[in-house]
This record gives sequence, structure tokens and C-alpha cells, in this order.
Amino acid sequence: MTQPQLALAAGVGVRFIVDLEAGKPTLRLETVLRVIDALGGTLQISGLPIPPEENSDGA
Repeated sequence: MTQPQLALAAGVGVRFIVDLEAGKPTLRLETVLRVIDALGGTLQISGLPIPPEENSDGA
């Protein structure tokens, strides 16, 4: 997939794709997620604390 094709699929500009590939640190997460989705990818986040209501043992 070319940069212009990916930009079109994700609804972003080609400049955004160039910046993303270059590792620009100030990109918006929402837009990065659109690119991941356009590529058919998923994002897994681990190591987050479990909220108290999900961490109860029913006692």
C-alpha cells in the first residue's frame, strides 16, 4: 500500500503518514488509531490497573 493509498483509506493527509512513519512524537492518538484501523490492525494495551468494581471477588 502506498502512502497516498493509506492516507485515503484512513481519511488523513499524506503528510500525516510521512510524519507517522518518521516517528513524530506529537501526533494525535485518535488519528494514529484511524491509520491502524485502515491497515486492519489492532491495538492491545496491557499493564493498566483494574478498576475497583472489576477487581472485586464478590465479598
